[in-house]
Amino acid sequence: MSGSVRGEMPQRLLRLLSLLQLRREWSGAELTERLGVSARTLRRDVERLRALDYRVEGTPGVAGGYRLASGRDLPPLLLDDEEAVATALGLVTATGVGDSALRALAKLERVLPARLRPRLAAVRDTASAVPHVVAPSRVDPAVLGLLASSCRDRVVTDFDYRDRAGNVRGRRVEPHHLVAHGGYWYLLAHDTDRDDWRTFRVDRVSGPRATHRRFTPRRLPEPDPAVSLTRLFADGVYEHTVRVTVELSAEAFRARFHGPLPGRIEPLDDGGCRIRISADSLDLVCQYTAAVLSLGVPFTLEAPPEVAERLRGVGSGLAEVRGHVADGRGGR
Repeated sequence: MSGSVRGEMPQRLLRLLSLLQLRREWSGAELTERLGVSARTLRRDVERLRALDYRVEGTPGVAGGYRLASGRDLPPLLLDDEEAVATALGLVTATGVGDSALRALAKLERVLPARLRPRLAAVRDTASAVPHVVAPSRVDPAVLGLLASSCRDRVVTDFDYRDRAGNVRGRRVEPHHLVAHGGYWYLLAHDTDRDDWRTFRVDRVSGPRATHRRFTPRRLPEPDPAVSLTRLFADGVYEHTVRVTVELSAEAFRARFHGPLPGRIEPLDDGGCRIRISADSLDLVCQYTAAVLSLGVPFTLEAPPEVAERLRGVGSGLAEVRGHVADGRGGR
């Protein structure tokens, strides 16, 4: 926040602005209690914020209240020390927003107080994200921001969605969470027409429109949104699907298999487990199947012809391998 604006605000006014930025809506009684002021003083402080171009709206109801609404221009934003550094870290590792994140990081660095600049410089110079094998998809920051607001405010949202086949259809959802995974942003939402949870790649979303309908959040399939996303991926049926049954318990398999798995692990009564791997990418299915088989335990494999042929080719090549393996040193 700029020093000139901060100089125009007494500490109580800064506290009021911070509260309004923290939550969508406050009652007048809650704000007067938090600030330790009268209703008359609160109204006067709200008018002062409006004079500084903050759109503070009154909310209807028996007690009445206030909320900070979006406006045409971006007013100064209050961040505490931890929020500022966390924002910088998010900008450094942002997925798919490229130059926009770098410009925002440069602006944040210019306006920070002197005590925080060394910490921000440390974040900027030492933090990075491991690049994905596939370059992150380009996502429209405006679309991402609107979906994030809809998740926060629990607003039913409409948008047009392009599926894997390229077909575009209108969707109406109760948006719950945004998750970055594998170089893409995904919206985790409850589809109102299908009455079920769905995932939507944000780079395939266009024209998001928040409706005037609010909703009560439903319980996710799993408590953690990222786990819910991978579970929904696992339940999906894609172009290539493989089932591998191994003589290893589900717990032992999870302990030995490192990294994410695009599929589901099902415990069996005989102490083994069945791993279902499904994806649109033939390469991906073959790679994960080979990784499962490389554990070296007895298995049975059910695979479509294209996957079986690829794996047989790999097996034939490995059978002809001769010589030694070169020494390679590294760390993890």
